Amino acid sequence: MEVLALESSIYAEETYKNLIDSVKSKLSEFRRYSMEVDEKEDYNLVKRNLLKLGEDKLLGIFVPESYGGRGLDFRAFSFFTEELSRHCTSTAFSYIAHILSISSILFGGSEEQKRELLPVMSREKIGAFALAEPQAGSDVSSIRTNAVKKGGKYIINGEKRFITNAYISDYLILFAKTDPERGNKGISAFIIDSKRQGVKISEPQPKMGMRGAPVSQISFKDVEASEEELIGKENEGFKIAMKSLDIGRIGVSSISLGISKRALEVSLSFAKSRVQFNQPIADFEGIQFKLADMYAKMKAAEALTYHVSYMLDRGRAEPSDIATAKLFSSEAVNYIVSEALQIFGGFGYIRGAEVERLYRDARILSIGEGTSEIQKIIIARKLLRE
Repeated sequence: MEVLALESSIYAEETYKNLIDSVKSKLSEFRRYSMEVDEKEDYNLVKRNLLKLGEDKLLGIFVPESYGGRGLDFRAFSFFTEELSRHCTSTAFSYIAHILSISSILFGGSEEQKRELLPVMSREKIGAFALAEPQAGSDVSSIRTNAVKKGGKYIINGEKRFITNAYISDYLILFAKTDPERGNKGISAFIIDSKRQGVKISEPQPKMGMRGAPVSQISFKDVEASEEELIGKENEGFKIAMKSLDIGRIGVSSISLGISKRALEVSLSFAKSRVQFNQPIADFEGIQFKLADMYAKMKAAEALTYHVSYMLDRGRAEPSDIATAKLFSSEAVNYIVSEALQIFGGFGYIRGAEVERLYRDARILSIGEGTSEIQKIIIARKLLRE
């Protein structure tokens, strides 16, 4: 539908249109299996999808070509993630978890780490971002996983929770306390092989939505990490995490936008074809108002998301700008999918209906990569400093 197409945006240059066109056949295949991914919680199918993206180096979409990546910018990442989510939301959610991981190495890693890890993580190795813990979600400074240095190595013990991709990952970006007395200034980041001795990853937990994106608990018992596996400097992990989360929030904004557009697409189609009282329900003003409100919120989310990725490419995006896009887009998509389900009525409430899946998938977006409440805190602090 032209009004929802990428071509309608002033931010969409030919490079981005060509990118989407180049992977259309793969994305169409992802859509064909998207309901199966949800119904069967098929993590292996999502992993297969990610590896197919790796064939085009899209697992490292903004990683420079000199490090084996695709060498595109953050706008390309945003546009591509949006399009991916329109075809398979679970794959898009797992994709963002991987992007968080690769961002941590790109932003904080040593030259040796970048040259060794970025090429394979751009193509064939999947990452998981291991930050959250049972008692530390929004409050990152409360993590208890610790890394104690002994004889030139770090010994890691602790537990992580709600870690997307852990079950299908090759590498974990692990955040642990190296100086517990210093709060978030005592956190360090490590790159750990997921199969390393002492690492135990649970079976994925059943979820309401994004059912094909595996979420697991991880326990670490006397796991050894070398000094070479420390990302950046000791006690600078919090900075790396926050910078990576900014990219993840743009990703969540883009997923929110993609789901919003897909929900509007199917709602428009249904409203035109569903006949009640001898006319399509699209002829009724009540339905028209819903569609108009959905469209207005979607376009506002689009403007915020595209603009902040554009500004990020120019080094001018503030965390509060990213938080604003994430806040609005993730709240808007929950409104849009709710209205979509209302338009479908009973047809939308039946398991197996696409709009029912979109309704469930959207709910995590105002929680993951920082809740709406955390985004409001980031925005308010920026306002009060000015």
